[in-house]
Amino acid sequence: MPSIAVKLYSVFFKFLLKHRLQNRIQTPLDESSNPYGVTTRPDETVSASNPSFTDGVATKDIHIDTFNALSIRIFLPESSLSPPEQPEPKTKGRSSQQDERNSVNHRRNSYGLPNIGVTRNDPRRSSFEGLNLRSDNNVYRGYSPSPQNGRKLPIMLQFHGGGWVSGSNDSVANDFFCRRIAKLCDVIVVAVGYRLAPENKYPAAFEDGMKVLNWLGKQANLAECSKSMGSGARGVGAEFTKADVQRHIVDAFGASVVEPWLAAHGDPSRCVLLGVSCGANIADYVARKAVEAGRLLEPVKVVAQVLMYPFFIGSVPTQSEIKLANSYFYDKAMCTLAWKLFLPEEEFSLDHPAANPLIPDRGPPLKLMPPTLTVVAEHDWMRDRAIAYSEALRKVNVDAPVLEYKDAVHEFATLDMLLKTPQAQACAEDIAIWVKKYISFRGHEFSY
Repeated sequence: MPSIAVKLYSVFFKFLLKHRLQNRIQTPLDESSNPYGVTTRPDETVSASNPSFTDGVATKDIHIDTFNALSIRIFLPESSLSPPEQPEPKTKGRSSQQDERNSVNHRRNSYGLPNIGVTRNDPRRSSFEGLNLRSDNNVYRGYSPSPQNGRKLPIMLQFHGGGWVSGSNDSVANDFFCRRIAKLCDVIVVAVGYRLAPENKYPAAFEDGMKVLNWLGKQANLAECSKSMGSGARGVGAEFTKADVQRHIVDAFGASVVEPWLAAHGDPSRCVLLGVSCGANIADYVARKAVEAGRLLEPVKVVAQVLMYPFFIGSVPTQSEIKLANSYFYDKAMCTLAWKLFLPEEEFSLDHPAANPLIPDRGPPLKLMPPTLTVVAEHDWMRDRAIAYSEALRKVNVDAPVLEYKDAVHEFATLDMLLKTPQAQACAEDIAIWVKKYISFRGHEFSY
C-alpha cells in the first residue's frame, strides 16, 4: 500500500483539483479574453530555462506558432558535446586490457565508440570549456553549438500530464522529469507546451502535438538547406560562413527559423514519443497520425512511443475502474469532469476516439503502430484499459510490453511529491533500457 504521507497528500490534492475543476465548469468562458490560448496556469510553479549545462542539461524555450500559445522547451544533455562517432582504426596486437576497456565503454555508450585516450581538455569533462559561450558584448551566455563538432542524438517529444486543464512543459516537476529522461536515455527532449482546456477544447492539444512533429521535420529540412547553401557559397568563392547563411534564412517576421541546437545535435530519424497521463493520449494520437502520414514526414520517423499511465476511459467500465474508482490523486469522478471540460459539449462521450483506444474503426490498423511501452500503477483505476490496449497491440505483433509498478499510484514517477522516490528513479531507468532498443545504433543494451 502507498505510504501514509502519499495518502494524506492525495486527499489534499484531490480537494484542490475538484475545486478547480468545478470552478472552471461553473465559470462562463470568455474566449475573446485570450484568443491565443493558455499553456500554463498562474498557480503553476515554473522553472526558468537555463541554456548552460549547470547540471548536465541545457534548456531553452521557443514559441513556435505565431497564431497561438504553442511553445516547446528543449532539453539538451551534455553528452551531445562528445565528438561525433568515428570509425574504429584497425590496429594489430591490442592487449587484453585495452580490449576490456573498450568493451566497457562500448556497453555504456549507446551511440558510438568514444575516442580512446581522450585528453584532459576534452569538452565532455567540462560544462563550459570549448562551448562557444558568448561574451558580455553579445549578451547571450548560453550554449552556442558548432555544427561541425556536433554529436547527433535522438529526439524525444514529451507531453506533460494534468488532466487537460493544468500542468505545463516548464513546471518544476516536468522540468525535473525531462532532465532525468534526457540524461538517462541520452536524447534531446522536446517538451511540448500544448494549449489547455477549457479555453481550447479538443482537438487543440492533439493538433499542437502534430504541429510540433511537423515543425521538427521543417527544422531538419532547413538545417540541411543551410548546410547546402553554406557549401555552395564556399564553392563559388563567396565569403559567407555557415553562421551567415543560417542568419539569412528567416521567416516572414525577420526571425531566424533554423534552431541551432536541433540543427547541430538532433537526429529526427530516431524520434520517440513519451506521454504522461493525458499526454499519453496525445502521444498515441501523434503516433497514429505519423503512421498515416508515412513518408510525408521525412526525415522525421517515429520509432517508438512510451505511454505512462495513459488517461484512457470508456463507457463500459473495466474491473479496475469499478474496484479503484475512488483511487489516489485522480479518481474517476474527477477525471470525468476533466473530459467534460476538454471535449466539446456536442462531442462528449466516454467512447470518444480521444478517450477510448479500443473503439472499432479508430484507424490506422494497430499492426502499423510503432513499438509501444506502457507504464501502469497498481493503484490506478485507468490501468486495465491501458493494459488491454497493450494486449491488442501485441496480438498484431507490435512490441508492446507493460511495466506495472507495485504499490504505485497514478503519476507516481512524475508528480512533484513523488519525483525523487526510488520507484520514480527506477521507472525512468526502465524506460531508458527499453527505449535504447530503438534509438541505439547497436540495438538493445542492458547496461548504460
